[in-house]
Amino acid sequence: MMQEIIDKTVIFVQETLKDAEAGHDWWHIQRVWNNTKLILETEQADRLVCELTALLHDIADSKFNNGDEQIGPRIAGEFLASIAVAPEIIEHVQKIILNMSFKASLGTVDFHSKELEVVQDADRLDAIGAIGITRAFTYGGFKNREIYNPHIPIQLEMDKESYKNTTAPTINHFYEKLLLLKDKMNTATAKKIAQERHQYMESFLQQFYDEWNGLK
Repeated sequence: MMQEIIDKTVIFVQETLKDAEAGHDWWHIQRVWNNTKLILETEQADRLVCELTALLHDIADSKFNNGDEQIGPRIAGEFLASIAVAPEIIEHVQKIILNMSFKASLGTVDFHSKELEVVQDADRLDAIGAIGITRAFTYGGFKNREIYNPHIPIQLEMDKESYKNTTAPTINHFYEKLLLLKDKMNTATAKKIAQERHQYMESFLQQFYDEWNGLK
């Protein structure tokens, strides 16, 4: 029964996200799903809740829906109800989707579960390292943002609304989010993986500045 639910969810997500921005498309979902399954090898959590959330967490990202943070949980819930998933599982998945993002962590988070920790880590791992770098610049290009502008300062004390509305260059995003994620991981597996990915981003930034300033 569980595998049938997962299979139906995969088909739904692949179809729904077939034209999505490249940093938030099916391949992102698949990577987060794979990360989730890896973390679950050493963490005790509800596998069905974790896998469904990994698959559905970006089914309607608020960034692409006029900032509407309810649309993703709503669409996920409607789909899961349509394939007869138990109401308590649907509610859990919806709560995780609503509270797992970095943006959400800048506001009031009034929900927590082990399953949230697992999928949050899986998603955050895909935001750092080589994949994280490429996703950051893909989204920056999608939004027509500058790559770097040394005259635009980094903002380290943004609240949720400021973060949602920022139009800063992509390089700023490394300091305002990506480099912060290593120390926000919940699980031992994610913490270990994040170390190497974090170091890779630091090396990239050093190379970037050297090239920007004509030093290499």
